[in-house]
Amino acid sequence: MARMPELSHRRRTLVLAICCMSLLIVSLDNTVLNVALPSMQQDLHASTSGLQWTIDAYTLVLASLLMLAGSTADRIGRKRVFMAGLVVFTIGSVLCSLAGDLQALVAFRMVQAVGGSMLNPVAMSIITNTFTNPRERARAIGVWGAVVGISMAAGPLVGGLLVDSVGWRSIFWINLPVGLAALLLTLRFVPESRAPRARRPDPVGQVLVIALFGSLTYAIIEAPSTPFGSIAPLAVVALAALVGLLLYEPRREEPLIDLRFFRSAPFSGATLIAISAFAALGGFLFLSTLYLQNVRGLTALEAGLWMLPMAVPTFLCAPLSGRLVGTRGPRLPLLIAGFAMTTSGVLFAAFEAETSNVALFAGYVLFGIGFGFVNAPITNTAVSGMPRAQAGVAAAVASTSRQLGQTLGVAVVGAVLASGVGNSSYREVFVSAARPGWWILAVCGCAVLALGAVTNGRWARGTAERTAERLESAEVRDAAGVSA
Repeated sequence: MARMPELSHRRRTLVLAICCMSLLIVSLDNTVLNVALPSMQQDLHASTSGLQWTIDAYTLVLASLLMLAGSTADRIGRKRVFMAGLVVFTIGSVLCSLAGDLQALVAFRMVQAVGGSMLNPVAMSIITNTFTNPRERARAIGVWGAVVGISMAAGPLVGGLLVDSVGWRSIFWINLPVGLAALLLTLRFVPESRAPRARRPDPVGQVLVIALFGSLTYAIIEAPSTPFGSIAPLAVVALAALVGLLLYEPRREEPLIDLRFFRSAPFSGATLIAISAFAALGGFLFLSTLYLQNVRGLTALEAGLWMLPMAVPTFLCAPLSGRLVGTRGPRLPLLIAGFAMTTSGVLFAAFEAETSNVALFAGYVLFGIGFGFVNAPITNTAVSGMPRAQAGVAAAVASTSRQLGQTLGVAVVGAVLASGVGNSSYREVFVSAARPGWWILAVCGCAVLALGAVTNGRWARGTAERTAERLESAEVRDAAGVSA
């Protein structure tokens, strides 16, 4: 069973809806959690770095395991891995709601992440193999991106309502009905599919990825409160792991990370754009949540309402971006996204948009527009032109880039904020302490703009075509060798 059977339009739509349910619970979990951070900080007596770990423990494990999950799904069956992910994620959500202290919550968030790693890249692989027409696939990915907008719109409101009325533990309960419904529907309606030829595991590559992401994130988060001598070894470990990946992976016939993908300029550009855009998202949500509740003194629900000017444009622009990608390619949506995100960051960094309701509203709207336009071209570029047999791996690299970006965004911006605040209260110094963080987000927007322009022209498309030809030729040779 190498690939999915041809499905009717209604069945394809149902498969898309089921896959979007998995994205909804994962995305909703992140947006809801951000609104709950101040309540969790007070209840669990957490520092700024502790709050960073409640987010980054999840995204770090997710980023480390996504490629393994994608290749495993291609090998043993996408439906099987997808269902396992739903089960583990739902169990992890229950455990998070029962956590008695910060350490337990961080540990259970990691359990959640193990399940989450089996959801989004595998779901994207299912979508890619279900929607084979490029234009139809681009529209499906636009719908997929709109779900992120839904989660950003609903998450702060639902989270704020639950935190104010029941408490922060209740934010994890909303994953249970959605997760169980998605599990039952997957069992009934999603057909099983695999890659034509199974890829072997790459344990050395997996360990190197975990060492690289883990040591780098830990060093960044703990840098403001830890002596340099304690951080330096972690930087050495991260560098050694990176060098190890670059030297070891090309020597394997079936590597965890196929570095040949990066010979395609659009694919490499999409990877860097994903890191930049999601770093901006992670930093934006982290700064906004702490500002609205700890500086302005808003309740969780009021803070959720203030996030709507960002969430609604994301929801509205995501399907529009998908249609633009299908009709005109990824370049225009990426240029719009980069310009809007850069302008938003500059509003906060140079003009202190937090201090004016009108400027704050404009900054949120601009960021929402930018983030709404950026998701569909990332995903479409990552999987388009790649052999369908490697759809899971290609989609997993894109998903890994997103989670790595969000991890680094929270780590870097949180570390900058912690250094600026020091022992002072948020109310006294937040605006000035957050300014370097906003400049970092503006730079991320500039990166999206520049990379979107450079990696989607005629030259870039030529590199993508040549890369696809090499990959397909290699697959044919390998298949012939196996047959012989």
